Amino acid sequence: MTFVEGPVTVTVPATSANLGPGYDSLGLALDLRDELTGEVIEEGLEVTVEGAGEGTVPLDESHLVVRSMRAAFEIIGKQPAGLRLHCHNRIPHARGLGSSSAAIIGGLVLARALVAGGELILDDDTLFQKAAEIEGHPDNVAPAFHGGFTIAGDDDGFFAVRTAVDPRVSVVVFVPATGVETKAARGLLPETVPHSDAAADAGRTALLVAALSDAPEHLHRATRDFLHQEYRRPAMPESLALVDELRADGVAAIVSGAGPTVLAFSSGVESAETTKLTTRCPEGWACHALSVDMDGVRIL
Repeated sequence: MTFVEGPVTVTVPATSANLGPGYDSLGLALDLRDELTGEVIEEGLEVTVEGAGEGTVPLDESHLVVRSMRAAFEIIGKQPAGLRLHCHNRIPHARGLGSSSAAIIGGLVLARALVAGGELILDDDTLFQKAAEIEGHPDNVAPAFHGGFTIAGDDDGFFAVRTAVDPRVSVVVFVPATGVETKAARGLLPETVPHSDAAADAGRTALLVAALSDAPEHLHRATRDFLHQEYRRPAMPESLALVDELRADGVAAIVSGAGPTVLAFSSGVESAETTKLTTRCPEGWACHALSVDMDGVRIL
């Protein structure tokens, strides 16, 4: 087994999980990408970061991309003597846009690409299983890897199915200045919910799959959540207030993943609807009009 010469670059998209009712199962890839460049060197570890996380994330073996690369090399059967990694991060951290999944998928794919014939040793399914294992659940790593709209879960092993996305669908994301850790957001959820809420959520999730595939006119009804968003209001009151305002005006708005980013579905990045939505961005927040990313992780 040999390592390739020179640097390799991969890009991986942001993702939004849950999409309202699809708790821990639905995910959508978004056209906002981190770019990771890795190279095998003679010795040591060199990590640099620009963009999101610059100056705050660790630059040693505890860096999530490095840990993911090490996991891939372990499966492949050989660790390089030295590594150089540069991360150009555009996905905001701790905002519910899948930054950790992007790091995990990016690191695994980057490590595999640094090994000559790496795909023959570490196939896509094994890589996906490892990514979901590191993340703890597959809802974000699935669209980060496959692109598009995915349905994922854990049933005697992690699985993911990619399904169609209507080309008219785009999104606007409203990103607060401060984040919420996923662990804290999950900690607010109750152990049990009423049967009626679970049944209602199941129905909306099924409708959401149909709405995203070819009936976006039903997205407002389909994105009504009964399981998790309201319980998380104490951790992100401004986000839920924006969701309430947008939904009152007929906009299919949800909390992205564990929050606090708010995602609103629209009808094209350059449409009048999208332009109007961007004017609703609260002061001090960032706003991005994004298309659905259909490619997933890519090697440049």
